[in-house]
Amino acid sequence: MAEYVVIEDAAGLATACAALAAGDGPVAVDVERASGFRYSQRAYLVQVFRRDAGVFLFDPPAIGDMTPLQAAIGDVEWVLHAASQDLPSLREIGLEPPSIFDTELASRLLGHERVGLGAIVEETLGITLDKAHSAADWSTRPLPQAWLEYAALDVLLLVDVRDVLAAELEEQGKVQLAAEEFQAVLERAPKPPREDPWRRLSGLHTVRGRRGLAVARALWTAREEYAREQDVSPGRLVPDRALVAAVLADPATKQELSKVKDFTGRASRSQLDRWWAAIEAGRADTSLPPERVPGDSMPPPRAWAERNPAADARLKAARPEVERVAEELGMPTENLLTPDTLRRVAWAPPEPLDVASVSAALAALGARPWQVERTAQVITDAFVRSVQGGSEEPEAAS
Repeated sequence: MAEYVVIEDAAGLATACAALAAGDGPVAVDVERASGFRYSQRAYLVQVFRRDAGVFLFDPPAIGDMTPLQAAIGDVEWVLHAASQDLPSLREIGLEPPSIFDTELASRLLGHERVGLGAIVEETLGITLDKAHSAADWSTRPLPQAWLEYAALDVLLLVDVRDVLAAELEEQGKVQLAAEEFQAVLERAPKPPREDPWRRLSGLHTVRGRRGLAVARALWTAREEYAREQDVSPGRLVPDRALVAAVLADPATKQELSKVKDFTGRASRSQLDRWWAAIEAGRADTSLPPERVPGDSMPPPRAWAERNPAADARLKAARPEVERVAEELGMPTENLLTPDTLRRVAWAPPEPLDVASVSAALAALGARPWQVERTAQVITDAFVRSVQGGSEEPEAAS
């Protein structure tokens, strides 16, 4: 096994970029973060491979300006596995692909049962990858050689995998739909920040009363601010269960807080003043959070039969038809059309109920043209049957 060196300065970056620019074909790109260890999702290692150039491992925090890498590979296709996970970290350091081939997404569209990188490499190339370091703390310095070997293999074989999958897409007549899916991943806007993210605290359901929720919110906010300052994953400072335990204990003094048995974590005692200040702030807060927040206007499907029988009938009629089309295409149903998209159209169908209006509704919800083309007719047919008992056919697409 080759010994890999991490590029940490501008001179090394320039040399690598010259080799990559002179290479041949698409480039394989991967990112290693420190999820679960650090607060940020920044890239702590970027791996790049191109034929006739080789594998290069870059340390973005040490290098700083990654513009030369963008210039070197910014005009060719980038091959990534599960691109949606890596694109935000790449964009944060100024790396933006002009086009992508997502081997994980391609595998789904092709109907592969296992779509993890190791499984796909084994299935397409017959090579077994060691995935032992996938959850490692990649902010560690220096990085062990075994980790670097693992990181290099993530891109070393990726272009070969891409070529096999591209041939399969051609054989199955899925080149165009895959291209639409890849482009959709590139163009997908970041999710907006969650409202009241503190409500995701594990165990929050055990907290009773608006005042208790205010204290939980204040503790969550204090932990979030400290985690951001330290660039440490919040749960590594004080676990969710420990914050909730502090709320439930309702300590009268800082000393009582320090004695709460389940208030644990690396910063539970060292930052006691911080947590006590948060508890006091929560108790004094005049803007108490509601115990329940309005959910999505669309209830869970199990409640539809009672809340909206017509929508329930539409969904039950359309869902098996969409599943049938997905089976014919040899892909998971959710890749043909997300369950949420189908539910939303079933809950509030367009008027008039015809193929054109259903197509427009699907597109407005983010369905790609290939998805609309393959599902709009069967969904319309199913909706009409649910209303008219199958006595009339829907208006055909023009």
